[in-house]
Formats: sequence, C-alpha cells, structure tokens
Amino acid sequence: MRVIKGHWQLIVIVGLIFALWQTPIVLPLKILVVFLHELSHAIMIVVTGGSVESFSISPQQGGLVTARGGNRFLSLSAGYLGSLALGMGVLGVALRTHWDRAVLAGFGAAMLLVTLLYVRDPFATMFCGVAGGGMLAMGWYLNRPLCDLVLRIIGLTSMIYVPYDIFDDTIRRSGIRSDAYMLAEEFGGATVMWGGAWLILSIFLIFLCLKYFLSNDSNLRIGQKVW
Repeated sequence: MRVIKGHWQLIVIVGLIFALWQTPIVLPLKILVVFLHELSHAIMIVVTGGSVESFSISPQQGGLVTARGGNRFLSLSAGYLGSLALGMGVLGVALRTHWDRAVLAGFGAAMLLVTLLYVRDPFATMFCGVAGGGMLAMGWYLNRPLCDLVLRIIGLTSMIYVPYDIFDDTIRRSGIRSDAYMLAEEFGGATVMWGGAWLILSIFLIFLCLKYFLSNDSNLRIGQKVW
C-alpha cells in the first residue's frame, strides 16, 4: 500500500501506456524510442571512429542508420541497450534532479540537429522536426513539473518498449534481419542467443534503474509553480 501511495502517478502512467499500446495515441512515443535506438547506433559509430551518412525512421517503427567505419560489433549492440539507457537516463533526470526543462529542451535540440545533419526522407524530417521543436518549446515555456511529467512518460515508454521489441524482433521473429540477426551473421552464435542476452540484461538494468532512482515518494505536484 505504501508503494502504491508513494508512486501512484508512475503506476498510472505505466497502466495508461499499456492500455493504449495498440492505439495511435502511443505510436509517436514508440517512434520516439525508435529514434533513440537509431541515435544509439549513430553515437556508437561516431565514438568508435566511424561517420554517419544518413539517419531514418519510419511510421512502421523501423529505422536505419547508414555509416562508414566504426566498430561493427559495438554499433550493432548499441541499438536496443543504448535506447534503454537513454530512456532510463531521462527518467532518472525526472526523478532525481531539477534539470527537467534544460534536458527536455536539449533533447529537442538534439533531434533538430540530427535532422539537419543526417535526415533526408520526408517522414523522418517531419517527425523529428515536430517532436524536436515541440520538446524545445516545452522546455522553454512550460514549468518544471510539467517538463518532468513529459520526461517520465518518455522514459517509462522506453523501459516498456525496449524489452518488448527485443523479444519481438530477436526471439519471436528470429528470422527477420534485426540487429541480433546481423550480429549472429557476422560474429557467430544465434539470433536468439544475442536477443536473449540483451533481453536479460535489459530487464536487469530496468530493475537497477527502479531500485536506485525511486525514492519513498515520486509523485509530482503539478500545480506547483516552479520554474
């Protein structure tokens, strides 16, 4: 009962995400997590010495980064776990800091920068432009509790979507050309082996995130005028 009382808002958010999972309402959040997935690939490619040529996401929740160079093993491994780490980081900022407005605005600015540098197709340009511009505006104009709420929704969606996506792409449909399929093809092992390892690690990371980020009371006071 104490857990429910102290975290009822997070429980409601998670419940609503699950309840609306197959509806168009949650679709933009899913595509946003796909953006984080592809961004994680791109970051790892650049960090390991490569260069990104193009960046794309689709309304079917697909994505593609084309690049030259970089560490193939690390860049392929970065997608699912990287997007989960970014989502958990966003949630951690919301739960443990007062940086909500700056981080939300920075997230939006990063989307706009990626769009400017790498995105060329119409849907990805429109989505990243609208989402990035929207988050930048929210970080600028909304008060901190409302920005905090937006970050919580994004972070929790990532933590729900990533394990589901790993299972769906690498275990339930192990024959599709997923990150795990390409990893198995190039480095050995089986698609389900890499997917299973990522799934176990993702669940463990989510457990650690909730263990260390949640305090006794995580509920927001939305009406609080904090800027």
